Amino acid sequence: MHAEVRDRAVAVWSAEYWAHKGKVRLYVFRKRATAPTKGDKPPVLFLVHGSSMSSRSGFDLQVPGRADYSLMDHFAGLGYDVWTMDHEGYGRSDTTDSNSDIASGADDLAAAMPIVERETGQGRYFFYGGSSGALRAALFAQRHPARVAKLVLSAMVYTGEGSPTLAKRKEKLAEYRAHNRRKIDRAFFHGMFTRDRPGTSEAIVADAMADAELALYDSIPTGTYLDMCAHLPVVDPGKITCPVLIIRGEYDGIAAEPDLLRFYAELPSKDKQFAFISGLAHNSTLGINRHKVRHVIHAFLTLPENRAIGG
Repeated sequence: MHAEVRDRAVAVWSAEYWAHKGKVRLYVFRKRATAPTKGDKPPVLFLVHGSSMSSRSGFDLQVPGRADYSLMDHFAGLGYDVWTMDHEGYGRSDTTDSNSDIASGADDLAAAMPIVERETGQGRYFFYGGSSGALRAALFAQRHPARVAKLVLSAMVYTGEGSPTLAKRKEKLAEYRAHNRRKIDRAFFHGMFTRDRPGTSEAIVADAMADAELALYDSIPTGTYLDMCAHLPVVDPGKITCPVLIIRGEYDGIAAEPDLLRFYAELPSKDKQFAFISGLAHNSTLGINRHKVRHVIHAFLTLPENRAIGG
């Protein structure tokens, strides 16, 4: 079952669904330019959120006085059928005793796929993941290659080598091991946008995200932090067979360039790209230069298929 939502401000159609991972209910959200019609099969883009916010705050953020921050609206306007979900313990999904680690997130994605296939009539999709969402999406692609047509990985980490942000987080490793959730407040969200390089985002964005997230809860799971501090690598690039785009922002304190280039080199597909983009920090899709990220993603997803090469 799903509930339809009409957003007049951006003139797009949206709907809400519930996936089930055992007894755990998972919130799934979808946006398109227009309501689906029979036989209409635009490309499906599934967005996977990271460690510190839920899906709609990350990908459908409504910033007061601004109409250009929703990644879902942007790609719906380009003709995509755009989907996302709240992972276990985040947003509108069930909060449980789980710490919602990377493997759990890949399981969440698998639970949502029957809904996407039923509603779209398609079985293969484009995936975008940011930060730990990139690890979730990459692990899903490793486990379910038939579901993934193309994969975009932004602000991700491979082994963690050379990451100043992860080095700092490791100081709280005992806390992440002892507790399945960590407290958040308004200062936490502002820190997300200033820790790499102040000025790469607008303060109004952090406030909008804080308003959206703190209305839902005051803590979030620790599993992805624990994985990224103590269990890397959690993905084997050699087992990801689809075309892949890796995006690294200039000031990203998590995604060290040499670490990502190692991941890139081990990807078996020859249809792979590495985009190093100036003026961006870790939260690239919500930065002042977010339009550059959108351009690179769309260009990769619309890259024509190979023609046969003669002997």
